[in-house]
Amino acid sequence: MTSGHSVPGKASFAEAYEQPDPRGYFRALGPYEYVTPHHAQRVFRQLTAAREPRTVVDLCCSYGINAALLNHQVTLTELYHRYTDRALDDLSTPELSLRDRQFYAARRRPEAVPVVGVDVASGPVEHARRAGLLTAGFAENLERAAPSAALRAAVADAGLVTVTGGVGYVSAVSFDRLLACADSPPWVAAFVLRAVPYGPIAEALAEYGLVTERLPRTFRQRRFTGIEERAGALSAVLDAGLDPAGLESEGWFHAELYVSRPAPQVRARPLAALLRADT
Repeated sequence: MTSGHSVPGKASFAEAYEQPDPRGYFRALGPYEYVTPHHAQRVFRQLTAAREPRTVVDLCCSYGINAALLNHQVTLTELYHRYTDRALDDLSTPELSLRDRQFYAARRRPEAVPVVGVDVASGPVEHARRAGLLTAGFAENLERAAPSAALRAAVADAGLVTVTGGVGYVSAVSFDRLLACADSPPWVAAFVLRAVPYGPIAEALAEYGLVTERLPRTFRQRRFTGIEERAGALSAVLDAGLDPAGLESEGWFHAELYVSRPAPQVRARPLAALLRADT
């Protein structure tokens, strides 16, 4: 997705996100302990449990990692071990996709829900679809064009939109175009780097009657890649009027969780009551 707001000096992992399967992605991000999907697993399972069974739309879905963690008895640590295992090196992408389909099918949770994935990178979306992680997958850039007819139909019954690393690369434009497809406004749950403003997206969601709450804590995203990225992150946090002490100052990007729901539901059960205290 095109960048709406980026952190100065932030390292690019674009090459890892554009491979035909997840091996390069996990090997690139592993040294920096990227863990947002681990946090999202707990949150997204709680949110889907609070809704009637409806479709989840994962925006910027890449290789379907959020879908894997939401719907299967696996952990992010296990996925790192799987995709960095040199025993898989000789497999072609189609062979890995078949192995993955068998791997995930054996671990499918009874509570699994349909997941539709959206990302600009066609290779990751196709792998996630072939691996059985996505009910449907779409390689579309919602920043640049309206959703296709097929995407509009696939997300019509969406109950939850999720995003773990995309805000800053996608803007309110993508969210607006996506929510316009839904029969009724879905909930939206987004993990967002602290220095990236979420206000414009929250304003766009408000047009659909959604009230945005922020959980009063942060989540580690990943370690900085080096001095330049650390300096850029600290500068961005300070420019946003935030204090990096004990957070970014410790060498990690930190993200915040925003959840948007219809106003009556927020009044009936605020976010702090909706999620477990250990989230």
